[in-house]
Amino acid sequence: MRHLVKGRKLRRTTAHREMLLRNLVTSLFEKERIRTTVAKAKEARPVAEKAITLGKKGTLHARRQALRMVTKEAAVVRLFDAIAPRFIERPGGYTRIVKIGPRKGDGAEMAVLELLGSEYKKKEKKKKKDKGKVVKKG
Repeated sequence: MRHLVKGRKLRRTTAHREMLLRNLVTSLFEKERIRTTVAKAKEARPVAEKAITLGKKGTLHARRQALRMVTKEAAVVRLFDAIAPRFIERPGGYTRIVKIGPRKGDGAEMAVLELLGSEYKKKEKKKKKDKGKVVKKG
């Protein structure tokens, strides 16, 4: 029985799994949305939300604790200066997981892990310029 056993091992050793989650969270703070498997997204979500909660505190101690979770100092600066202030009024639930279907290679269920407020906006298509057409003035 699996009483009080929570979390996924993701078929990795403890050190590898912890580093994987740190890298996922760092990429999430840099790009605000990442594409990964559903299992990895579900495991990275609590780590990211705890880091954002630390960012909302804004203290030096919180910044040092966030540096334990995130691999790049620039990502922590972005977390404290740009991301956390967006969620000051929000009590939790800073991320969203959107399932996007199976991966073509191995069929793994894929998902997008994104911060709220960074929804996907379609880029407008640029109008193609007609090259090679000669316009006669007459």
